[in-house]
Amino acid sequence: MKVAILGAGAWGTALAIALSDRHAVSLWTRAEADRASLRSRRESRYLAGATLPAGVALPERIEEALAEDALVLVATSTAGLRPMLERVAAHRPSPALLWACKGFEQPSGSLPHEVVASVLPRASRVGVLSGPSFALEVARGLPTALVIASADMAFATDAMAAINQPRLRVYSSGDVVGVELGGAIKNVIAIAAGISDGLALGRNARAALVTRGLAEIVRLGQAMGGRSETFMGLAGLGDLVLTCTGDLSRNREVGVRLAGGTPLEAILRELGHVSEGAASALAVQAHAHRLRIEMPIVEAVCAVLQGDASPGDAVARLLSRDPRAES
Repeated sequence: MKVAILGAGAWGTALAIALSDRHAVSLWTRAEADRASLRSRRESRYLAGATLPAGVALPERIEEALAEDALVLVATSTAGLRPMLERVAAHRPSPALLWACKGFEQPSGSLPHEVVASVLPRASRVGVLSGPSFALEVARGLPTALVIASADMAFATDAMAAINQPRLRVYSSGDVVGVELGGAIKNVIAIAAGISDGLALGRNARAALVTRGLAEIVRLGQAMGGRSETFMGLAGLGDLVLTCTGDLSRNREVGVRLAGGTPLEAILRELGHVSEGAASALAVQAHAHRLRIEMPIVEAVCAVLQGDASPGDAVARLLSRDPRAES
């Protein structure tokens, strides 16, 4: 199969490495400097030590990657999804398409599938690729499990079979909304976990944040149309645990640095990667307010990100909440 991966950041490059054993992969980026570096060194600046196989093509123009029979996999940030889809629409208005971003579009507050529907209204064989996955580990061939969700279960099954391999196990789902929400909201909870770790509050506190964060994800997720079982699966609990505890988590790192007193703007500049949690926190909060869903951890993170509370004050507010039944 031909696979066109659009976006050569950490995740796009890792997927190109992982899929190149079985498929004819083209990896396209609009950044000429990144493309030139990949061609000359076969190594991404986002994935130190991971080599891009010689068989991965690096076309100059996006239309060279978008062969008629290619599976298109968009691996940009959520902010980059719409502009990339607009490029795709100019050449293939109805592609077989997966997207691998996690978050809400700003300022619309839309989920990725809503962006896809607005830009590519004729495309029906589309779905989201998500789950607990650090790009560097996928690039190194370490075992990983993902999920593909689509309203078209035949497409989800086909895409699952195409991507699945011994060290990249893929499951299918029909719950696009639930999978996207799990991937988006867990990033906000991971910032809270990073703040907890940065303040040296201990493993007990982190476990409490992960567990109560999952409860917040389920409350909002179900209110927005997701299925409860999805939030207990790879795109929910699995991704939440990884992002809240792993040292490679950008969102957790944002929280750790906020706890250390570094301003948010400086953190995002120094990281050099997108933190979807910082970008999506206010959208999560807005959806919660609209649906009258209580999300105290999300509220605390938003207060810190907006400068309305220090990390220590935000934690104190959470700890001072009245006791209640767990469920």
